[in-house]
Order: sequence, then structure tokens, then C-alpha cells
Amino acid sequence: MPLTGTALVTGGAGFIGSHIAAALMASGARVRVLDDLSTGHRENLDEIGGDLDFIEGSVADEALLNKALDGVEVVFHEAAIPSVPRSVEAPRQTHVASVDGTFSLLMAARDNGVRRVVYAASSSAYGDQPTLRKDERMLPDPLSPYAVAKLVGEYYCQVFTRVYKMETVSLRYFNVFGPRQDPGSQYSGVVSRFISALMSGERPVIFGDGEQSRDFTYIDNVVAANLSAASSEVASGKVINVANGERITLNQLLAELKDLTGKQDVTAEYRESRVGDVRHSLADITLARLFLGYESKIGLREGLQRTIDWWKSSRFSIGVIRG
Repeated sequence: MPLTGTALVTGGAGFIGSHIAAALMASGARVRVLDDLSTGHRENLDEIGGDLDFIEGSVADEALLNKALDGVEVVFHEAAIPSVPRSVEAPRQTHVASVDGTFSLLMAARDNGVRRVVYAASSSAYGDQPTLRKDERMLPDPLSPYAVAKLVGEYYCQVFTRVYKMETVSLRYFNVFGPRQDPGSQYSGVVSRFISALMSGERPVIFGDGEQSRDFTYIDNVVAANLSAASSEVASGKVINVANGERITLNQLLAELKDLTGKQDVTAEYRESRVGDVRHSLADITLARLFLGYESKIGLREGLQRTIDWWKSSRFSIGVIRG
């Protein structure tokens, strides 16, 4: 079902949200972004360009939410504080942003006649269960306030579908990476931090022994899943993994990046493991194929090369490779 009304992207100035907004605009949809810029950046919206409607503010502001949802057909709910370690340090902030914010959004979406909400859930819901691959039938076992907050959002989405008949789809992201992921933050994803360190002549930091593994997912695959989730006639009420379907250790990831950047002599700095981190993560993407027609079209190495190329032309490279 093609979008006929406006699409709202909460957290649309952030890494994932800005890519979703750009893809929607490229498809010809009318796009509105709501973001308080606490973790997002105006520069991400500037990269998109075009006739985008930007509202600065929080999903916790109910009056602003009603304004943002006026005439909206589909919401892509990306607004959150996307960090496990930050949630350990500031759990209340994470709860307010993710639990209270998601509940407020769902209430306002229901009251404004929104057709569907596509919710950014997280693979952190699985916790550190030894079974690989992680599939959606497994009981959740969250290890951090972030994981709990994201899981509560899933439950609220399912309840709003069952009780209020409002369509929702929850996409459990697995370690998303790509252009616009801010490497300047200590809470950012490991791929962006590794690339920034290598290109800046610094030692990449690995928490733990580096043998922990992750299912890294390039941003274009995640965007495609979101667009499919907005239109799929069989996805409403579902929780669906979105991933690459392959795993790699952090030591192997660093070796790949050293090969791609030519920084073979750089060695990692190993530090203590962080509270809330899981040991291994690998997704079963059967339901994504079934309900979304999903395939991971951009593999890990190609995605890493695209991210390195973006970094070289980004504001983060100024004074490093141009100095």
C-alpha cells in the first residue's frame, strides 16, 4: 500500500531516522521530522535537502505531538537514546525517552487516526541467551535499562494493535551501521568508532577480549525493511528481526577495517567488558523474508567500504585526512 498521506519520522535527525526520511523523500512521499536534537544533528537533515518539514521538539510533548501528527498516515518511530552504556549510567533518562515517549506517541497516533506505526525495536531484548540464531519466538531476557525500555515499547505496540486496532510493526534492529553514524560520541556504534580511530591514527578501543560477535547490519537494509513494514499487508502486530544474518567477532571486524583502510599497523586497546553488553548476537531473518520480502542486499564488507568513503568526505575528517 503506497503512502498517500504524510510520513512522520520521530528522531529523524538521527542516524537511522535521517536515512529513512531521505528514502521517503526520494519515493515522493511528504515527510515530516520530529526531533529534539539531543542525539540527532541538523547536519543530517541538511544532507537530505528537499522540502522536508522539520519540527524541533520531543515526543514527550503531547501538544507538539498532536501538531506533528496532523494529517500523518504512517509514523516511523526512531526517537530514543540509543545506547546500552548510557542507559546504565542514566536509566531514568532512557526510560523517559523510550517508554514514556513511545506511550505518548502511540496515544497521540491513535487519537489522530494514524494508520500505522513502525517502531524501532532492538535485538537487545534477547539478552545474552546462548542459543544462536535469535528468533522472535524466544522469551526476552534484557540485560540493560535500554533493552527493557525498548522491549516495553514493543509490548505497547502490540497492545495498541490488539485493543485499539491501530496497525503497528516492531523491527528488532541488529547492530546497524553506516554513513551519518556519529563517531564522535563514546556511545556510538563500534563500526563508526573503529573507522574514526583508524583514520585519525588512534588505537581503536575494544571492551572485553574482542571475541564477542555481532550481526552487523548496513543502514540501507534497515531502511528497506522500514519501507516494507509501512506497506506490508501481513506485518501488522508482528515483531520482526532486521539483520544481515551473519556474525563476526570484533577482532575480525577490526581486521576487515584495517585491510580496507590500509592501517595494518594499528593495534587495539583492550579494556574491561561493559555492563549490559551481550557476548554473541546473530539473527534469524526468516520472518523478515516472510512478512517484509526482506533480503540483506548490502553485505558487511561493501557496507564497511561505503561507510569509510562517507567518513572521508564528512565533517569528522576535517583536520585529519585534509590537514
